[in-house]
Amino acid sequence: MSAVPDPVTTTAPALTGRPITRQSWRDLTFVHWRVPPDVVAPLLPPGTRPDVHDGTSWVGLVPFRMVGVGAGVGPGIPWLGTFPETNVRLYSVDEQGRRGVVFRTLEAARLAFVLGTRAVFALPYTWARMRVTEADGVVTYTSRRRWPGPRDATTRVAVRPGPALDADDEAAFLTARWGLHTRAYGRTLYVPNRHEPWPLQTAELLALDDRLVAACGVPGTARPPDSVLFSRGVRTDFGAPVDVRSPRTA
Repeated sequence: MSAVPDPVTTTAPALTGRPITRQSWRDLTFVHWRVPPDVVAPLLPPGTRPDVHDGTSWVGLVPFRMVGVGAGVGPGIPWLGTFPETNVRLYSVDEQGRRGVVFRTLEAARLAFVLGTRAVFALPYTWARMRVTEADGVVTYTSRRRWPGPRDATTRVAVRPGPALDADDEAAFLTARWGLHTRAYGRTLYVPNRHEPWPLQTAELLALDDRLVAACGVPGTARPPDSVLFSRGVRTDFGAPVDVRSPRTA
C-alpha cells in the first residue's frame, strides 16, 4: 500500500549524510500549466505516481541560471559549473510518500556538463544554445536545442518580476520540492535536496513562444499558463540517491 504523501512544507527536511553536489539556482521563472493526472502518469518512472494539487497535476517550464556547480561541500567550478538551463518537469510522489519532480528534459548550455551528467546520473540533460538577459526590469530567456534532437525544441520566455509573494499553498506545491525521481540503471531513484525557503515573487508574463514542452511529449499546454512565478534563487545541496523501494531512514 502506498504511503500518504508528505505534507507540503516550505522548509526542507535535513539531508542524511554529506551532500554529493552543491549548486545555486538564480533568476528563475516558473511557468506552469494544469494537466490531468492520467495524461502525465505514463511519463513517470515505475514506483511513482502523479502528485496533485487542487484536483490536478501540473507541468512546469523553468528557465534559470545555474551558478557554481561543485562536488560535495567544495567550491563551485567557475566556468564549467555556470550556465543557463531550462527544465520541463512533472510532479511525482513515490510509494514511501516522498514528493518530488520528474524531469522530461534539462536543457543546458555546457556540453561537458551535459555529457557527464547523462553518463553518471542518467538524467535527461540536453545541449542547447541558451541566453538569459535582464534589461529595464524584464528578464528574457531563450533556448534552442543543439543535441540530441529535435532541433526545433525551442523556447522564449520574457517576464517582469513583481512584488514578493505572500504565503500561498499552490506556489508552495509547485516550488517547494525536496527531491527528484529518476530512472537509472534499471532502478527508480529518489535524490533529495535541501535549500532555504524560496524568495518568491509574482511575475507578469510578457512573452511565451514555446515548443519545448510539446517536444517532451506533454500535451495540453498550447494555451496561457495557469501560474507564473519568479525567484532570485537559492543555494542547493543534493544528497545521495536512494532506491524508491528502500525504507525511509529519516
